[in-house]
Amino acid sequence: MKLIDPQNTSVESWRQGVESRMVVSGVNGAEQLCIFEQWIAPGHGAPTHSHPVEEVLTVREGEAEMWMDKQRVIVAAGQSLIVPAGRNHGFRNSGTTTLHIHAVLASPTFEQLPEGAAEPVRRWVSA
Repeated sequence: MKLIDPQNTSVESWRQGVESRMVVSGVNGAEQLCIFEQWIAPGHGAPTHSHPVEEVLTVREGEAEMWMDKQRVIVAAGQSLIVPAGRNHGFRNSGTTTLHIHAVLASPTFEQLPEGAAEPVRRWVSA
């Protein structure tokens, strides 16, 4: 058994307007999950990208415009979007307050392939 306190994990600047905190990943012992939180300023978000595994994005506070391929939807606090593996998707804070997102990936390592990139970006890779 391993108890994890995310308050002991630092918040990092991911990109302009986006702060992230890893909650669970291979770094702290997960074998099949990567869970992280993000706080996104109005107008900012995640550009179109894909993951090799399924992802669930849950809006905790605020409002997000999310897209998958060419479909777009507004996701409000308490709602989630399931993104199948390999699907291009992204989001932006479409509200006027900070957007708080809780994300779960079915892998202990965060891996994303930005649209048009040749190589994936990896974070929280276990040692």
